[in-house]
Amino acid sequence: MWDERYSVEEYAYGKMPNKFLEENYRVIPKGKVLSLAEGEGRNAVFLAKQGYSVTAVDGSQVGLQKAKKLADEHGVSIELIHADLADFDIGECRWEGIVSIFCPLPSALRKALHKKVVAGLKPHGIYFVEAYTPDQLKYDTGGGKSADSMTTKESLSLE
Repeated sequence: MWDERYSVEEYAYGKMPNKFLEENYRVIPKGKVLSLAEGEGRNAVFLAKQGYSVTAVDGSQVGLQKAKKLADEHGVSIELIHADLADFDIGECRWEGIVSIFCPLPSALRKALHKKVVAGLKPHGIYFVEAYTPDQLKYDTGGGKSADSMTTKESLSLE
């Protein structure tokens, strides 16, 4: 699905970073940052331009190829990993920041991933999230059609 979406010349979400990330990235300590479901690279490239060491993971090889192209255009380097988030090993105590911008996942997968995220963060690391809540369904403007793939404050808890 995502390979098809990203297979056109233009960038599906543009080349500029997500506004929430652009306005708030400074809360992420300098160092190594992992960007989940990075897509075509706009957020990873932005963070690399701010001096972070960025690893971008995505299930779309086409998206990652475009991310590489965008990084080259901006003269920055990002590590690109083609992987399914269900199987991806985040590691332990490895990242100053983990970024997730609009990454809709089924609740069971999201809960398992959040446990990996917590384990993967260094002390004082930041999990930076922007996600649709189930309220988004009333607007029908993006985020999918299933409340199960949307995030609530409670669903971020590991309890």
